[in-house]
Amino acid sequence: MPGSLPRVVTVPALLSSLPRGANPPSLPSFPSISLPRVVAMPTVAEAPRRLLQDCCSVLDHQASGGVCGCCWALRPRYKRLVDNIFPEDPEDGLVKANMEKLTFFALSAPEKLDRIAAYLSERLTRELNRHRYGYVCIALEAMEQLLLACHCQSINLLVESFLGTLRLLLEADRPHLHILATGSFVKFANIEEDTPSYHRSYDFFVSRFSEMCHSDHEDPDTRIKIRVSGIRGLQGVVRKTVDDELQVNIWEPRHMEQIVPALLVNLEQGNSDSPAEQTEVCFRELLGRAAYGHINNAIRPVLMHLDSRSLWEGGGFAVRCFQIIMFSIQSQHSHLVIQQLLGHLDANSRSPASVRAGIVEVLSEAAVIEATGSVGPTVLEVFNTLLRQLRQSVDYQLTGYYDNAGKHKTTSFHEKTLQDAVIKTIGSFANTLPVYQRSEVMLFIMGKIPVPGIYPALGSPNTGFEGSRMIQVMLLKSLLQVSERYDSSNLLTALPSSFLEPLLSFTLMDDPEIRLLVLSILTSLIDRRHNAARITAVSVTFDVSVLEQKEDRCSRQDNLFIRKHAQRLYRHVFLACKEESNGPSHYQALFILLVVLSVELVSEEVLVDLIRLILALQEMGVSNQESLSVWNRCSLHAVCAAALHVLSQTGPPPPLHQHVTQVIESRQKGAPHLLPESVLCDQPRIPNGDLKVDKDLLFVQSKVCEALTGSSYSTQCERLNTPYTPQLTDEDRLSRKMSIADTISLQIAIDQEASADPQKPQTEQITFETLKNAIEDSGGVEEEERRKRMEVVERFQTAPFEEIAALCGSRTSLLQSKLDRVFDLIVRPPPSPSGQPSQRSTPVYEMKFPDLCVY
Repeated sequence: MPGSLPRVVTVPALLSSLPRGANPPSLPSFPSISLPRVVAMPTVAEAPRRLLQDCCSVLDHQASGGVCGCCWALRPRYKRLVDNIFPEDPEDGLVKANMEKLTFFALSAPEKLDRIAAYLSERLTRELNRHRYGYVCIALEAMEQLLLACHCQSINLLVESFLGTLRLLLEADRPHLHILATGSFVKFANIEEDTPSYHRSYDFFVSRFSEMCHSDHEDPDTRIKIRVSGIRGLQGVVRKTVDDELQVNIWEPRHMEQIVPALLVNLEQGNSDSPAEQTEVCFRELLGRAAYGHINNAIRPVLMHLDSRSLWEGGGFAVRCFQIIMFSIQSQHSHLVIQQLLGHLDANSRSPASVRAGIVEVLSEAAVIEATGSVGPTVLEVFNTLLRQLRQSVDYQLTGYYDNAGKHKTTSFHEKTLQDAVIKTIGSFANTLPVYQRSEVMLFIMGKIPVPGIYPALGSPNTGFEGSRMIQVMLLKSLLQVSERYDSSNLLTALPSSFLEPLLSFTLMDDPEIRLLVLSILTSLIDRRHNAARITAVSVTFDVSVLEQKEDRCSRQDNLFIRKHAQRLYRHVFLACKEESNGPSHYQALFILLVVLSVELVSEEVLVDLIRLILALQEMGVSNQESLSVWNRCSLHAVCAAALHVLSQTGPPPPLHQHVTQVIESRQKGAPHLLPESVLCDQPRIPNGDLKVDKDLLFVQSKVCEALTGSSYSTQCERLNTPYTPQLTDEDRLSRKMSIADTISLQIAIDQEASADPQKPQTEQITFETLKNAIEDSGGVEEEERRKRMEVVERFQTAPFEEIAALCGSRTSLLQSKLDRVFDLIVRPPPSPSGQPSQRSTPVYEMKFPDLCVY
């Protein structure tokens, strides 16, 4: 028929035209000749279109080994079932009825699954090469349904072809294919397999999904979709591999160094157009699945990413990042994160102050989140690292450079910011510890602080005395941070001798900031009911009802503390009030300490001792033996008035309160400069010239004793009649009035004088004439001693070190001989009544006492 289309003759059509029972003729085999794929013949116009499509399909899938493969009816059944799932138009989607037939066949004959998967992969590859993406989606959907249906032992037969297909799609240059492949992989990752697999590899998927997370596609919507797909793909890899020991170890550094930065890049862009929410979910899931041995591998890439992108400065993202980490990991692994941060802080000790401050801020926030009560087995190492950072920061601040080469400059502002961050972090760490560990931490910090007479040299040689002073201040501030959060019912535990004695020695320092810190530390440790926060100012109208007072008397432990340490505490408070450099904050801290002592240690003995101390301070302000300024003397009187006003309301009989009130009223009328409202204020009103105080404006010891008579305080009145006079000890000679070098120099000078005249007897009989001569010539002798002392001090300040060392070493034997002579005098036996010399007894220091000897 003219105008008709060429007819395509297929082999099945030829076979159907043969008579019934006739065998088809065999075709000759030619090794170098292949059959034409399509034979065009004239045909009628009404030839079914379906026949043309079937012919093309069969000839497309012909086998190379013969012509049986090109016969659609002779093809394997699994191939025919696979071909039937593809519709005529790809927009119609998967043929569901034929897909059900294919699924049933796969479940009935699971040994065919590998062939089905291979054939589906072959079809998908061919359609992909021809850019027929509709059929690509259909083939991938069919593989997904087979995976979901065949989740039994035979699923491994499908997985290799499936993963190979996904690799092919992810390597294409079409973003929608990347998204399609990622979705299929996520579905596969959610399938729980019953049998292990020994030969799978997910390295390609880790690399490709991580690369997708860094997509910079020009279209913003497409870029977000690709990044979200990459994040979901990484999440699928983690789910698929983390619980299977036979799979690839996703926690290896080479994988973590790809996954973690890919997540942090998207987490960093936390705006409405970024996949930050999906990223945080994936990041939390990754960390939540990390075991003990995997924490370090997961945290190290985080630190590297923050370093490379300079994200420590400002601290916002770094803090948020580690908040996610601390909340996501298992609580028993939290100390590993802390150790990683501490090690990173040490590694960045030569970095700018802003970087170090950012790391310290992250440490502080991590310590707050860490709520198990311990930061790991190396608790003291945490504080040792932080204190070492303080020392280095002081050196950098004074030298102006944060490296030894002197190339990188720093400023005092940045270093002070770092120091404040370190001190805050020390308090945060201490707050997570139990009470007994906080005591150890306070002792540890106290051991790092230079104590007068024990640690004369401190800091680096470049910083000198100012560096030593700054380190003392920083460490005391750190100690204050720990003590403010320390709650203990036992003062003997909170203030042991090994801690209290070196702490009190700082009250003798000349630096007013150090003395103020010591008073604050003492108050915070003694104030177990937090009354210090309720005392806002020094006032003679302070109402004691706002304080939380103890109803019972002192416990046994408190009584032991009073007997052991109270007098030493009163003595250092008295000596601290002698300093002319005291300011309003010092007198307020002194007032708070006296009030806290009266409330916490409820006993007649303590109250009487505090009254004696206050009267001694009043006498210091009247006599002015220490040459204090008028303002300091007025401040002393004001503090005494306010403290006695509070003490008179805490338990003594009413007559004492009446006497105190009468004196305060007299001062309000005639001498307001003796009250805190007029002195301890922004604009103090003090008299011109010397301060003169009338007796009517003073608290009288006899009247106080009379007011306490007839009450439970009567037994303490005898002690009240004895004025308080603190005894000076050897500790005062090691105070700020004489440095360590001066003390050593003075000792050597005395030794030189003693050795100048070897014939002079070592002991001298003390008589009345000796004392008289000493008094009469005291001025000349003191002047001569002062001159010699200054010569020795100048020698130690200017002489070379080798000369000083030789001079000190030459006195060793002389000192030893003197000590032997003193010991001989001590252990010399008493004279015998018979007049005969007694046998030399064994020296006391050489006696060996039994282990159970009671001293």
